[in-house]
Amino acid sequence: MDTRTTLAKKASLLRLSALSLAEGMRSGSFRSLYRGQGIEFSGVREYLRGDDVRTIDWNVTARMGRPFVKTFNEERELDVFLIIDASLSMCCGSGKQSRLDKAMECASLLVLASLQNASPVGAVIFGGELLFSCPPSGGEEQALLLLSQFGKDHARRQDGTVLDNALQGAGRLLRKRTLVMVFSDFRTSGWLAPFGRLCQGNDVVAARIHAPSDEKLPAVGSVSFADAEGTLTRVLPTSSKTFQSAWRDAHRQRVNVWRKECIRHGGIPLELSTEKDSAAELTSFFAAREIR
Repeated sequence: MDTRTTLAKKASLLRLSALSLAEGMRSGSFRSLYRGQGIEFSGVREYLRGDDVRTIDWNVTARMGRPFVKTFNEERELDVFLIIDASLSMCCGSGKQSRLDKAMECASLLVLASLQNASPVGAVIFGGELLFSCPPSGGEEQALLLLSQFGKDHARRQDGTVLDNALQGAGRLLRKRTLVMVFSDFRTSGWLAPFGRLCQGNDVVAARIHAPSDEKLPAVGSVSFADAEGTLTRVLPTSSKTFQSAWRDAHRQRVNVWRKECIRHGGIPLELSTEKDSAAELTSFFAAREIR
């Protein structure tokens, strides 16, 4: 089976779920955002009786010797851009799927929903380095390109994460108001400043993906753990009730701080679980959540 056939099969399996997601985007409280905001300049024409005098283009009027008005087209679509963290911590998970698998599944659903809504979509995938980047574009070929990237095994060639660089790069890549979805576990530092800048002029959703082990570890005695990006190893007493309680409390505190910082910097926090249905989570978010 060739790659195109495989992608088409994958798309067909997700398409039904994506249909409900697309409808949620169009009809929910996100509808005005998703369809675009504001108007864009189209051109000029001669003034006609009844035209709003506030639309007169005085420069053209002076040059032509008769009144001309500016014309505008209402923006009917909003670009969608997906930022996907493929760093080491995202490749782990103790549930049905890894955090990265969850991110790729959600991204695939959003690509198909955007295709259904005729909205341009692009993406960037990063680990310890940039792995893939593509500006928003429309059409089935673009959708297949993105699905092919989401289906790849993005082998890491470097430790660490470059979320801050990915956010900065997205800001340079996007040319108009865009709905940006950031899929990550946000286990890194230095990302809030570029995140805040990206939120200026865009609508940015910070989708934090968590697994059961984030809140509770299996009680299997003393176990060696590496930190989020594989640079530090520690031995943790997983059978200790005191440790398990401290682990849970620390996770909840991190999430609370992350949520508050997202909102403070102009973003929209969204929590996703590796244990839950991706289509249901995204559809519920887009169909029901009020933005801002």
